[in-house]
Amino acid sequence: MNDIGKVMRILEDLRGLHVTNPRDAEFASQLQRLLAHDADGNPLPSALRFTSTGETRGIMIIDEPGGGKSTLVQRGLDRCAALQAEPGAPKRYLDAAVPSPATLKSMTRELLKDSGYPDVSKSREVWSMMELLRERISMLGVVAIWIDEAHDLFCADRNLILRALKSLMQGDAAVIVILSGTSALAEVVRSDPQVQRRFTSLILPPVDPKTDGDQIAGLIESYCQRAGLAPPAETDLVARVTHAARYRFGRTVEVVVNAIERALMDGADRLDMDHFAEAYALHEGAASERNVFLVEDWWNLRPDGEAEEAPSPRRRRKGRG
Repeated sequence: MNDIGKVMRILEDLRGLHVTNPRDAEFASQLQRLLAHDADGNPLPSALRFTSTGETRGIMIIDEPGGGKSTLVQRGLDRCAALQAEPGAPKRYLDAAVPSPATLKSMTRELLKDSGYPDVSKSREVWSMMELLRERISMLGVVAIWIDEAHDLFCADRNLILRALKSLMQGDAAVIVILSGTSALAEVVRSDPQVQRRFTSLILPPVDPKTDGDQIAGLIESYCQRAGLAPPAETDLVARVTHAARYRFGRTVEVVVNAIERALMDGADRLDMDHFAEAYALHEGAASERNVFLVEDWWNLRPDGEAEEAPSPRRRRKGRG
């Protein structure tokens, strides 16, 4: 295929797909338990109060970079019926990634912006901005706040930010707070017992080619079908893909899409190991002897030069994966 426009449309389609997996159901379950419900058990657009003083609760989603946690949370919030806006009304959750510089003040400005509030003066005191955010939450009927890459937020005043998070789950305008980030986020939250008890944790495990191999093989086949390619036939491809992706789900999908891009640009009718090798070299800058898709003992390579133990070749699946 040499029609660049067509290739770009196929790739855009693939990158826009969401691969459903058990993690979606687990996040949905955790979110549902933090919502109030009516007498028939239907979730309401209101945060459940867990104490006599009206406290709400939150969720931490923990995974390392490339795990797909941001996509997971976005998808879960968008599919939660209780958080969807009525026609002509504002949405029932606010979300923002931690900005730079990563301070409570800059984060509050981002949340106010997402609420539709005009730009706030940088000279305004942070306590005043927090009060304004609470007013917006109450006025708009906001039920949840999601802060993505939240581990970056604690580079400044950790105690001030922890107190602010706790305050968002207290009082008349209390909301569900959702934090997504790396293991550094969990360490910070655990450092304050009062904040920790307010959060449940969803720790996303690494991809395991032994247990997840069939799903990854199915994903590759499905993506190939959408791209008009025959699927690859190499027996140990899935194990190489997950290793190249650092055993992270989001990265695994990226590795597959990048290889499909190379196949389409080459005008191939089948996706094969060489396309993965080309894409890996392009995106990782890896020489042939460091290319997971070219060397025999690929399990001995550390894509990031890390020292942890790599999987044994005995873990490779038979057949497709």
